[in-house]
Parts: sequence; structure tokens; C-alpha cells
Amino acid sequence: MFADILLALPLGVLLAFTIGPVFFVLLETAITKGFRAAVAFDGGVVLADVVFILIVYFTTSSILQRVKDDPLLFIVGGLIMISYGIISFIKLKKDFNKKIDIQEDENQCQKTNYLALFFKGFLLNFINIGVLGFWLGIIIVFAPRLDMDTNRIIVFFSSIVIIYFLVDVIKILIAKQLKNKLTAFHIYKIKRTISIILLIFGIFLLAQGIFPEGKEKLNEIFTENPELN
Repeated sequence: MFADILLALPLGVLLAFTIGPVFFVLLETAITKGFRAAVAFDGGVVLADVVFILIVYFTTSSILQRVKDDPLLFIVGGLIMISYGIISFIKLKKDFNKKIDIQEDENQCQKTNYLALFFKGFLLNFINIGVLGFWLGIIIVFAPRLDMDTNRIIVFFSSIVIIYFLVDVIKILIAKQLKNKLTAFHIYKIKRTISIILLIFGIFLLAQGIFPEGKEKLNEIFTENPELN
């Protein structure tokens, strides 16, 4: 069991530092809304990962492989992320134009809807079909090394998720230290940057769905030229 936990350790750390929309929104939530809000958001993210793991485990890899590469899923996920990025950007600009001061911003933080943040984290992670591909790859590579033993697989994946969550908590605590050093304008800039990042990720997902042949060509290039990886 201890060996399986050690095997999961680097994967949990790697997952926590994977650069994606969730990574940026988690830090932004910690900076602008505080520790509890960021943990609520991260709880939704973790739940989405658990759902993906269960889907991968209880579904045959051949079916999952076809679903994972379905262009429609990339298109839907991309459109949702683009819409969220645009709406957030417009709303932020309107709020800032009203010249909301720091005190008003702090009052809003006290009224944070943790359930909404939890759902936001779940949705943002769940619409990223690349996460499904990540867990599919993990189970294909590591399940045989665990002798396909259910108990060992449970320990392995539970360890990845727990380590991932604990590292995220450390990231949240570090990001939270910046909160008192930021002005309302700085917070506005951070939120606007996150909206743009989400928009970019959404466009990337959408492009993968509209031009799936381009994605396949890139995979072929990296496969034939491993030195590019």
C-alpha cells in the first residue's frame, strides 16, 4: 500500500501544477475571495476529477477513447468556456466603472456563495475534456502495474486526489497572502486577466473540435519527433 502511495505522489503534485483554466481561477479566487472560497471552488474541481476517475474505471477504454476524441465535446466545452470568459470580462468592466471601493469589495466577500463556487469549480473542470484524457491515460498506464487489483487502484487514485488537494491548499494559502497587498484596481486587473485566459482556453478547445485533423497532425509530429516533446 505504501508503495502505491509513493507511486501516486509525483502524479498528485504534477496535477496540482498543471497549467490550465482551473489553475488560474483557483489562484484568483484565493486572492480575491479568501481561503474558504478557494477551498470550496477546489472541492468542486476535485469532485469533477473523482467523477472522471469513476467513468474511466467503469467504462471500457475503447469506448472512452472514442468519446474522448469526439469533436462535439470539444466544441461544446469550448463554447461554454468562451461564453464564461466573455460574460466575466463584460461584467467586470461594468462593476469597475461603478468605482466599487475596497470596503464594498470586502462586504461582497463576506457574502460569498460557497455552493456556487463549488459548482463553478466542478463545471470548469468537467467541461475540459482533456482532463478525461489525462485520467484515461493514467489508468491505462498504471492499472497493469497495480495488478488490476481493485483495492490497490482505489488507494492509488485516492492518494493522487488527496495529494493534489493538499498541494492546492498550500497554493491557496500562498496566494491568499497577496490579498491585503492589492488595491481594487489590481484585483480588477487580475480578474480581467483570468477572463482572457479562460477565453483563450475556450478558443483552443473549440479549434480542436472544429479542426480535429489539425490535432491529429500535431500528435503525429510529436510522435515522429520525440525530441520536440
